[in-house]
Amino acid sequence: MPYESNMNANMLIKFLKRLIKDADRKVFLILDNLRVHHGNVIKEWVKSHKDEIELFFLPSYSPELNPDEYLNCHLKDGVHSGVPARTCAQLKAKAISHLRMIQKCPGKVRNYFKHPKIAYAV
Repeated sequence: MPYESNMNANMLIKFLKRLIKDADRKVFLILDNLRVHHGNVIKEWVKSHKDEIELFFLPSYSPELNPDEYLNCHLKDGVHSGVPARTCAQLKAKAISHLRMIQKCPGKVRNYFKHPKIAYAV
């Protein structure tokens, strides 16, 4: 879910709602230690949706354990390939296009979790 402002509690809750919306089972979400992830508003929201979602937090300063970092690397490769983006709008369009391509290829996402440092999440 791309966003242009800073990550805050409202933005995170919007993201969490989207995650659980079409899930046919409980979502287990791995998060880093961004301050907003630990906010009281988030804790209360998750508590009220405990049957739908559970959060797990990575140790501090451990990007190698964060599956998002593998997605970010894949996204950067996709955005920097082909014709360069010259405007913010072009960059956003390339990023969204590449993310949608990844979304349609769940095997690519599963491959992130084959990395030995991420295997804990399987």
